[in-house]
Amino acid sequence: MHNKIHPILGRIKSQGLLPLFFHPDVLVCEAVVRALYAAGIRTIEFTNRGEQALQNFSTLVRLRDQEMKDLVLGIGTIKTAEQGRQFMAEGADFLISPGMVPEVGKLAAQHDHFWVPGCMTPSEIIAAESLGCTFVKLFPGNLLGPAFVSSVKDLFPEMAFMPTGGAEPEKSNLDAWFKAGVVGVGMGSRLISPSVLKSGDYTKITDLTVKVLDMIAEIRGKGSQIA
Repeated sequence: MHNKIHPILGRIKSQGLLPLFFHPDVLVCEAVVRALYAAGIRTIEFTNRGEQALQNFSTLVRLRDQEMKDLVLGIGTIKTAEQGRQFMAEGADFLISPGMVPEVGKLAAQHDHFWVPGCMTPSEIIAAESLGCTFVKLFPGNLLGPAFVSSVKDLFPEMAFMPTGGAEPEKSNLDAWFKAGVVGVGMGSRLISPSVLKSGDYTKITDLTVKVLDMIAEIRGKGSQIA
C-alpha cells in the first residue's frame, strides 16, 4: 500500500510531532511511553539502537495492548530487511529507515506495512517516489535545514516531508520548519533528554511535549492537537 493512502500517514500529519527514543532499560522505556501518552501523543517511534531494542520493543507493544490501545508504535533505525521482519513479527505498526533502503521498502510493501525512508538528496527522494512513497524523513535535519525543504518541495508536489535531527522545542525553530512546508517534525533527545531520563522526572517529558504540541497547533493556526 502506498503511503498516501495509509492511515498512519494521516496520524503523523495530524499529530505534527513524532517523538523518537531508545533506552536499554525497559522500565525507563515504559515510563517514557506513558509520559508521552499523557501529553496526548498517539504515535511514537522507538529506535533500534541497542542490543535490547527488540526485547524492549516487544514489551512496549504488550504495554500498548494492555493500556493504550489507540497508540501507534513504530520502529526506527531499520537498515535491513531482516531487522524489519524481526520487528514486524513483534508487532511494529510502521518502519522508519535512516536512509534509502529499497529492501526494507519492498518488504514493507509485501506485507502492506507503512514505511518511511530517510532521504538527504533529491536523488534519494526520487528513489523513494519510485517505490510508491509520498512521505519521507529528512535526515540529518540539522544539516539540511528548512531552506532545503523550501528549495525542493515544488519539485515533489506529492511528497510530504518530516525532518529528524534538526527540530528544536522552540517556537522560532518549529515555525521555520513548518513555514518551509513540512507536515511534521521528528524529535528525539531535544524532547526526551538524557538528563531527564537519568533523573527519572518523566513529568518534564509530558510538560515539554504538551508545550511543543501547543506551539505546533499555534503555528498551524488550529486548535490544540492534544487528544
